[in-house]
Amino acid sequence: MFQAKSTSRYPLCQFVFNTTCGLQAAELSYCDIRDTIYEIRNMPDKRSHRGPHPADEKLFAPQAIGDLRLAIVDFSLLLTRGYAEKSSLKLVGDRFSLTERQRMAVMRSACSDQQLASRSQRRIEPNDLVGQCVAVDGYNVLITIEAAMSGGVILKGRDGCCRDLASIHGTYRKVTETIPAVQLIGNFLAEIGTAKALWLLDSPVSNSGRLKTLIGELARKNGWNWEVELLLSPDAELKKTDLIAATSDSVILDGCKSWVNLAKEVITQRLSSATVVDLATSNSSMA
Repeated sequence: MFQAKSTSRYPLCQFVFNTTCGLQAAELSYCDIRDTIYEIRNMPDKRSHRGPHPADEKLFAPQAIGDLRLAIVDFSLLLTRGYAEKSSLKLVGDRFSLTERQRMAVMRSACSDQQLASRSQRRIEPNDLVGQCVAVDGYNVLITIEAAMSGGVILKGRDGCCRDLASIHGTYRKVTETIPAVQLIGNFLAEIGTAKALWLLDSPVSNSGRLKTLIGELARKNGWNWEVELLLSPDAELKKTDLIAATSDSVILDGCKSWVNLAKEVITQRLSSATVVDLATSNSSMA
């Protein structure tokens, strides 16, 4: 007979036991549980928003922010001293008893002192974009704005960037906020006077072709001077381009010639109701 206590090591099994099978789960075989998990994992994604995770209200509550900020300070210090990211994150996460989602937030919000200084030197302010061409890290910027518009948690990290906790897992799905998000980004770029925007999308991600068409149609409708390209590796192109990269991707930020904090500027100036969790510390971060 399947024993309830054996599910504790497997979160998805525990979820099935607690919410799907109820008290009758004790009578189910391992195969029954396995098949139920398979069905859950293969259900079509019908989400219409990129909103908050059910646990975010607790994980990022005011009383949790203090420990998260301290964790980022410790993690950033270890990175500064050259320690490996994976082992450092585990050490810090264990010390503060952080969940996997909180550890992800710490990882996305921290950076070494060297990274902080380098990113600061190459950052371009919005006021300096008049007449400039911008290369937009498409999924990176768009998904962050979608998440902000739908009430998802937005993290303000040590380098001043706004990042989300969403993940597309190889398939992009249009949500209710997709068109409004593109429109908002377009309006912002037009208002600050950019001359052109080159949107780069990951061709391996499913539905990239459809998103390219959608962005192109909105650009034509609004008279924006935009191009949209599908690339196998937008990251590589963004790191070598002479254009100003619009991204919050750490790998790109550490390799590009110049960058603009586009998602943060749009959120700060246009989405005042967004759920922004400031995980930076005043004496060791960028504004």
